[in-house]
Amino acid sequence: MASLLADAAISQKIASEPWPEDVCLYQPYKLQQVLLPDNAQCLAVQCYLQMCGLPFRTVLRTNAEHMSPSGKPPFLRAGPYVISEVEPIIKFVSTKGHSLSDKLDKPQQAEMKAYLALVQGTLGNAELYISWCDPTTASEISRPRYSSPYPWPLNTVLAYRKQWDVQNQLKALGWCSKSLEEVYDEVDNCCKALSQRLGNHHYFFKQGPTELDAVMFGHLYTILTTPLPGDFLVDIVRQYDNLINFCISIEKRFFRKRSK
Repeated sequence: MASLLADAAISQKIASEPWPEDVCLYQPYKLQQVLLPDNAQCLAVQCYLQMCGLPFRTVLRTNAEHMSPSGKPPFLRAGPYVISEVEPIIKFVSTKGHSLSDKLDKPQQAEMKAYLALVQGTLGNAELYISWCDPTTASEISRPRYSSPYPWPLNTVLAYRKQWDVQNQLKALGWCSKSLEEVYDEVDNCCKALSQRLGNHHYFFKQGPTELDAVMFGHLYTILTTPLPGDFLVDIVRQYDNLINFCISIEKRFFRKRSK
C-alpha cells in the first residue's frame, strides 16, 4: 500500500510539472554505430514526440547504451527524470498530459495495444534475430558496428557478449530456434495483418496518429533504409504499397519540417 501511494505521489508530481525546455533524447551514432533494432526504437520515440508536438533535442553518444538506465537505447532526459525504452517513454509523456490515444474509445485502445504487441513482438524480435543470430549479418554488420567505438581487444569482447545476451533473450522467447525463413514468414504475416488494418488510410485509426503509428513507422522506415547483406527483409515490406505510402507520409509530415 505504501509503495502504491508513493507511486501515485510521484505520478502526480510529474504531471504537475510542465514539459521541460531542455529535453534530450540520447541514442547511438546512426551512420557509424547504431544497429537495426536500436535504430527502430530510437526512430519510434522521435516520431512519437514529433506527433505530440513536444520539443526535444537528439544527442548522439557512442556509449548511449551504457548510459541508459535499462541498458537499452534510446533514453530521454527530461529535467530530473531519465527514462529509457519506447513504452516507458510513452508512459512518461502520457503522465505529462500528452497522449495520442486519449481520443480512442476503450475497444480501440485495446485494439491498438494488441497491434503494438504484435509489432514489437514480431518486428522487434525479427530485427534482433537477423542482427545477431544470422551469422552473415552478425559478422559483416552487427559486431563491427557495435564494437566500432571501442579499442581492441575490448571491442571484440563487448561485441560477442552482446551477441550472447541477445541470443539468450531470444531463446527465452522461443525465437532462437527459428530458422531464418521462419523469421521472414513471421515478418510477412505481421506486415500482412498491419497492411489489412491500415487499408487506404493515412493512420491506423481515423481519429489521427497514435502510438501504433509512431512505433510502426520506426520499424518499417528502419527496415527500408538499413543496408543488410541480403534484401529479403526489405523485399517483404516492399510488397505492401500502403505501408510504403504510410512511411512516406509520416516522414513528410513529421520529419522534413523538423530538418529545415
